[in-house]
Amino acid sequence: MKHLNRFLAAAIAAGLVNVAPVMAQNVLNLSDYPTEARADYVFACMAVNGMNRRSLSRCSCSIDVIASILTYDDYVSAETVLSMRQVGGENTGMFRDSAMAKGAVADLRRAQAEAEIRCF
Repeated sequence: MKHLNRFLAAAIAAGLVNVAPVMAQNVLNLSDYPTEARADYVFACMAVNGMNRRSLSRCSCSIDVIASILTYDDYVSAETVLSMRQVGGENTGMFRDSAMAKGAVADLRRAQAEAEIRCF
């Protein structure tokens, strides 16, 4: 592994490997969730896990993992379904019963489970 890292560093320095597209893609992936959405998640997560530096680190890690798994649109869809499930009435049945709603929530739950494993 040590030799591979040296080889990679030499290849990058010599211009044989271009890491800019990979780095740019990573930046794009990290910034597709608005800062406000990330902050909302971290604040809510910290409220449940403790308002301290350790939970700040873990909760920040958690939203980063979720963002690496789900697009922001998919995240918003799942959060909307979960919010609407808390509202009573007949008109919200589609948020409880439809395959699309169930799938969106299942995807979010899987991403959250992965974040739990990696960050907590």
